[in-house]
Amino acid sequence: MRTGNPALNDKTFENFGVYRRDLAAEQSPAGTMTINGTAQKTMFLLLLAMGSACFTWSKTFAGLEANPAAAMPWAFGGAIVGLITALAICFKHTWAPALAPVYALAEGLFLGGVSASFEAQYPGIVIQSVGGTFGTLAGLLLAYQSGLIRATENFKLGIVAATGGICLVYLISLIGSFFGFPIPFIHSAGPIGIGFSLVVVVIAALNLVLDFDFIEQAAERGAPKYLEWYGAFALMVTLVWLYMEILRLLAKLRSRD
Repeated sequence: MRTGNPALNDKTFENFGVYRRDLAAEQSPAGTMTINGTAQKTMFLLLLAMGSACFTWSKTFAGLEANPAAAMPWAFGGAIVGLITALAICFKHTWAPALAPVYALAEGLFLGGVSASFEAQYPGIVIQSVGGTFGTLAGLLLAYQSGLIRATENFKLGIVAATGGICLVYLISLIGSFFGFPIPFIHSAGPIGIGFSLVVVVIAALNLVLDFDFIEQAAERGAPKYLEWYGAFALMVTLVWLYMEILRLLAKLRSRD
């Protein structure tokens, strides 16, 4: 099984058979991962993220005029904590039940601050981005469940390769910006920049299909219960990425008006 999400890979579930024997989970269905359990935990993490996002959002709009700088320390701190927590979960999957809520709260602080900053520039852009993100999630979930979209091996290989390519482009651009030579055009509101953002949004969205497939197969194979939290965390990673890319794309389009 392959997925473009760095939080989900083949090694995630390769040893869970040994884990299950140690805990005698074969005789206890309550000790195994389920799709419904993962969905419930994903909803819980989303609610946590929304709650902390409201906090940094309120920091920006506390006065008569929007002040994005007031939320930036919280947003920056959330980004740091979120990154550290995500790396910890990826390296130690059994920590997911304890750290996934921390990740959700930290990402909420970051997203709330960034979203408020965009909203101050382009009123209404956040609700459009949120609607686009959850609309995409619902649409792809329905398409996946109906069999309209299938995560074949070629499909997986293509999305993994595209995701890796996007990560490489962003990394090169980040390193280049430190030396005053960022990759030109991709962050602009011109045709190339908008086209690049459209491609990234599509690839981010299709990663959701790979995540659905991976979690479904893991549940069928009887993965341990704690991996429900890990699967929910992985979906959060993809959703955060998708939301940020939609937000950037809309900002580019609005800046052309």
